[in-house]
Amino acid sequence: MEDEGETKHLQALDGADARLRLFQMDLLDPASVRPAVEGVHGVFHLASPVIHCWLAARFIQTSATDFGGDRPAQNELLLPAVNGTLNVLRAAKDFGVTRVVMVSSQVAMVPNPDWPADKVVDEDSWADVELLKILQLWYNVSKTLAEKAAWDLAAEEGLHLVVLNPSLVLGPTLTPSATSSLRLLIQLLGGQRLEMEPYYIGCVDIRDVAQSLTVLYENPSAQGRHLCLESAERLVDFVHRLATLYPEFPVHRIQEDKQGWVMRSKVASKKLIDLGVRFTPFDKTIRDTVDCLRSKADI
Repeated sequence: MEDEGETKHLQALDGADARLRLFQMDLLDPASVRPAVEGVHGVFHLASPVIHCWLAARFIQTSATDFGGDRPAQNELLLPAVNGTLNVLRAAKDFGVTRVVMVSSQVAMVPNPDWPADKVVDEDSWADVELLKILQLWYNVSKTLAEKAAWDLAAEEGLHLVVLNPSLVLGPTLTPSATSSLRLLIQLLGGQRLEMEPYYIGCVDIRDVAQSLTVLYENPSAQGRHLCLESAERLVDFVHRLATLYPEFPVHRIQEDKQGWVMRSKVASKKLIDLGVRFTPFDKTIRDTVDCLRSKADI
């Protein structure tokens, strides 16, 4: 609460003085979660830890770094993601919340070696956790296990849960500093190479994520998981389009397409499209993102 980097941009929103109330909480402390949930009709659960140095180490081809094995991953990513989610859901159940909208991730869907090679990835696909562990993709592990735990608890307690699974989230940000996803874009624009082939299948505009969350909360027909991306594409497509839009940046074009398993589609998010969500075109998302980063002197 005392960190203006976490609160000032929220308090500056229109209507915040009258409609916004901030709470200090530790997701691993159930008692600290309850005051924010008591008396509300719906809960949006978005919080999940992201350790950017691990993202950079896993996503970008740099020199090897030892982050201490599995224990830091468990303590800093897995436990807060899984137990924090369960604490929020239990509080929602205790206070009679009618609907919980949880933000999981598209990385909870792939890689899935059992998925048919000729089928577009959809909400029935779950990431192979053991493969993620082998690849040391601990953020992906945390998101997958947290979502699985949420569905198990919701079934046991009769809690009305719906889940949004966004892909790589881009777009202009309200935060004073770049998010982890935007930092990856900055590094791409700087000429670094990504190692996201095991799970990248597209990106989405943050404004479309917000629209999707509203739709999932307000529409009672929304059920289950909802893949949220502008289109299903391969990493080579993303990098090529980025380089074409910004030839002045030293974007490293991918020479070998390693994602034959990704079926391209403009309607991969059919469930959300059927609920009325309209996705921002890729070019606009990227241009608005870069303009935002430039305005903050991040690039």
